[in-house]
Amino acid sequence: MTPPFTTAAPLDGVPHGFFGRRGGVSAGELASLNCGLGSGDDPALIAENRRRAADAVLPGAALAGVYQVHGRRCVTVDAATDLAARPEADALATRTPGILLGILTADCVPVLFADREAGVVAAAHAGWKGAIAGITDATLDAMEGLGARRGAIAAAIGPCIGRASYEVDAGFVERFVADDPANERFFAAGRPGHAMFDIAAYVAARLAAAGVTRIAIGGQDTCAEAGDYYSYRRACLRGENGYGRQVSVIGLG
Repeated sequence: MTPPFTTAAPLDGVPHGFFGRRGGVSAGELASLNCGLGSGDDPALIAENRRRAADAVLPGAALAGVYQVHGRRCVTVDAATDLAARPEADALATRTPGILLGILTADCVPVLFADREAGVVAAAHAGWKGAIAGITDATLDAMEGLGARRGAIAAAIGPCIGRASYEVDAGFVERFVADDPANERFFAAGRPGHAMFDIAAYVAARLAAAGVTRIAIGGQDTCAEAGDYYSYRRACLRGENGYGRQVSVIGLG
């Protein structure tokens, strides 16, 4: 079975896909396309799910990933890279065909990048810590190091937690406003002492401020759309024992 995935118009012509939780072999709370190596799922099932996702986008390609730590490091991947090493980082970039770059999320923001002219692609995991630390900026820098041109890079933001589901406290808001007073616009009023955070809009604004002119936002809410996406926050609210991770991938054919 080929698992369903979504694509983004700015990345047309570049093999890529944002996957959800459908089309895999995992069971129970982790059903079904769980691609998270740290989820506690059967490794054989995870491997099959990852294979299905990779083959759906770029058949036969090797899937590269990292050990995500909510930081701002982007690693460069090429034919000599040990793809099983999974270094601590939150983004990957490459100009080597036949490699799929994969990012795992369960509410955080997956961002896929491409400069078709230069033949450079990248993928980033932007949780709130990495987003405010500048993971997308670091990714753009890494792409330029491989020959990409900032003005030619397109970016797509995939399924992530939506503003209506992302309640944060006043201290969280203060942290972002202290970094930049203009960040107040990404928060909507919530219950007393709280606000609702639009992390997708924040990441898009960071990309635009960095010089990216073609940006797409998928608009899905991983927390609210339980049948289609995994969500850390939803799992916590429901008292579930674990949660799966969806994968977002991009590569060069």
